Amino acid sequence: MKPIVKAIEVRKNFGEFQALKGINLEVASGEVLCIIGPSGSGKSTLLRCLNQLETISEGALAVDGELLGYRVSGNSLHPLSETQVARQRLKTGMVFQRFNLFPHMTALENVIEGPVQVLKRRRKDAIVEANELLARVGLAQKADAYPIELSGGQQQRVAIARALAMKPEIMLFDEPTSALDPELVGEVLAVMKDVAKTGMTMVVVTHELGFAREVSDRIVFMDNGQIVETGAPHELLSSPSHPRTREFISAVLG
Repeated sequence: MKPIVKAIEVRKNFGEFQALKGINLEVASGEVLCIIGPSGSGKSTLLRCLNQLETISEGALAVDGELLGYRVSGNSLHPLSETQVARQRLKTGMVFQRFNLFPHMTALENVIEGPVQVLKRRRKDAIVEANELLARVGLAQKADAYPIELSGGQQQRVAIARALAMKPEIMLFDEPTSALDPELVGEVLAVMKDVAKTGMTMVVVTHELGFAREVSDRIVFMDNGQIVETGAPHELLSSPSHPRTREFISAVLG
């Protein structure tokens, strides 16, 4: 079976700084992949390249067999237009560290905005589905609440519902609990576990090693812009083979 995500020698430079140094990675359809590693290791940059919020400097990225950002014509690559990139981006739903909700819109309005404005769905149908999604993330009673009236955990759950409303093929999570108070982390992780059970392909950048152990099919450890080690959760977290992985896990688990 072809991987739904494929990265080949992906490099990303910011001026002289190399954020990604030749990333090779495949993600199978329905797989939950967790990416762990220290701050500045390139984890979030990789996600942002997958969602085309950043343009890669070298290499190739493909989602569902389609090259991201370019089309091939003969032996040449031609950049896609903004419209074409936006179409490709619909395949991925992104949940950020900061919730990025529209502050002037209610929870329901935040969730229906994309389906109505981008997917051109009927507002009535979008509202029905948005209410179902809000109920699924435990916020059926908060449809009319504005972001300022919601806790951080509730805002993040609305953000997950908003991403799911676009019916993406892949969900990308960029440290979705890192901005939350500790007591609110569990409610967001519970929703993510529920999403994983549906068979959604998920790529999750996280510091929550317990979540990674319980939910992921595979864990990738990144450091200094490179993939250092990949493995099954119990193997990588319990007996990592690379000294740098051991050092990181030891520091996180104390």
